[in-house]
Amino acid sequence: MQKRRFGRTDLMVSPLGFGGAEIGFLDIPETQIATVLNRFLDLGANVIDTAAMYRESERLIGRAIGHRRDEFVLISKCGTPVPDLDEPDFSPALITKTVDRALANLGTDRLDVMLLHSCERDVLERGDALAALVAARDAGKVRFVGYSGDHETAAYAAGLLDVAVIQTSVNICDQRNIDVVLPVCRANDVGVMAKRPIANAAWKDLDTQPGMYSNYAATYTARLKRMGLTPKSCGVDDAWASFALRFTLAQPGVHTAIIGTTNAAHVEGNVRAATAPALDAGVVAKVRASFRVAEAAAEDGPWTGQR
Repeated sequence: MQKRRFGRTDLMVSPLGFGGAEIGFLDIPETQIATVLNRFLDLGANVIDTAAMYRESERLIGRAIGHRRDEFVLISKCGTPVPDLDEPDFSPALITKTVDRALANLGTDRLDVMLLHSCERDVLERGDALAALVAARDAGKVRFVGYSGDHETAAYAAGLLDVAVIQTSVNICDQRNIDVVLPVCRANDVGVMAKRPIANAAWKDLDTQPGMYSNYAATYTARLKRMGLTPKSCGVDDAWASFALRFTLAQPGVHTAIIGTTNAAHVEGNVRAATAPALDAGVVAKVRASFRVAEAAAEDGPWTGQR
């Protein structure tokens, strides 16, 4: 799989990344998780994303592919509460301890990227949370630091000197960050990870999507219905998941898009979509126009990004 330059970091990343929330929150056999993660790496993808708050995710990743550590870019997130660390949210003490916890859980001596996990802007402006991450970077525990979040807060973070990576929502049903966040990232040469790139499968019946992502899915499903488009109506002969992922990867400044799955066959399908030719600019424009028209007519507008 061809790699992309990850902003001003010295990292090269695959367009497809693995999101580690599902394996942490869902009750999945560890052997199945190992199969999925190793298949992901075998196919040439190299971005692994997790977070301290994703329960056992870090530990499971470490056990499944820790022996292949040099083959992937390892990213985690910190600042939110975790059960075994009794420190205030986004405090320097919690962040410092969470970095050490992540290294132990993942069985590694360094994280390629550690992100502040969706804190509010006042936390960024106060500066002590980011400073704790910078200290971990300077100590060699973390190579690059960044921020996971949306809207103006993410745009503000992307303008900070020490922030080298931004993770933000970008998909067919969640387009505000394309205009608000991505331009700032491009101007500052910040690496961009798109989260929820297939809009939590908004084209599926909600009854088939119970569990951890149901709230996100409900919002995106309602939006997509109002947008009234399909891949076919856009002139594309793709399955929905492929179409959605290709739209996200077509956005200027997006380097990688993370998708969580517990199914090796889905990994293979995602790889095929991520390595397909770039979506035609006219198709991208049609999807963007459909979003704007539907948002303007919606009583619940503006359609902000989901955290």
